Amino acid sequence: MPMRARNQLVVEHLHIVGAATAYVASRLTQVSRDDLASAGAFALVRAAEKFDATLGVPFGAFARGRVNWALKDELRSMDWAPRDIRVRARETTKVRQTLSAALGRTPTVAEIAAAMGVDTGSVREGLADAERMLLSLDAPDAPEIVWTGYLPEEQAIASERDEFLRRAVDALPERKREIIRAIYFDDRSVKELADEFGVSHAAVSQQRAEAVRMLRDALDRHYADAPLGETAPTSRSSASALEAYFERLASGGQRFTRAILSHAVGA
Repeated sequence: MPMRARNQLVVEHLHIVGAATAYVASRLTQVSRDDLASAGAFALVRAAEKFDATLGVPFGAFARGRVNWALKDELRSMDWAPRDIRVRARETTKVRQTLSAALGRTPTVAEIAAAMGVDTGSVREGLADAERMLLSLDAPDAPEIVWTGYLPEEQAIASERDEFLRRAVDALPERKREIIRAIYFDDRSVKELADEFGVSHAAVSQQRAEAVRMLRDALDRHYADAPLGETAPTSRSSASALEAYFERLASGGQRFTRAILSHAVGA
């Protein structure tokens, strides 16, 4: 993407970083708003560099995901507590929550200690740690703190599209699937993959381009307004290979089976 076009994308979508930073900072104490904003801005620039419009995903949605993950990583880096302290704080908090639900009131330190089989001093330390620290965002019970930027109805549409695209990637032929995941999900370069696979740079680029075309065909066929069978495929694969791809995609989820099979028959 030309530098000018990339910069324009960044400028037009800076509000994503601002809104996400404000959302997180308003809900968590002991975090640096400046550090969050810097991490989010860097992620936005990287998103503009990696963005591929041919995948059919709006840049706003693509960038929003990158910014959210960047803020999560930044929050993890701010977590001062060693793992054993995080575990103690999380376990103590969980027991307190369980007892609160069972008793209908906040349990005493002695009650928590008795339930955990530890002394009251350990409980007090665990509760104090929980108050001071940011619990790991990887914890199963951790709250979702990152702003999505969607209205409820927009979130539903975006979630369905993301789910469909994930299934479409999963249904790709093995090598094409590996290349798409590596480049777009793991930020690996074409050169890295060429060295790993023992093939030329051009070979990986061709596989990537064809995989993108197949994904585009899947998205176009599923979301097309035109009558079934009237959407011309962009893929250069044979009709039988494309039909096999659509069938794999259909078998990946009942919500999409009828639409994709119908399109595959018309392919």
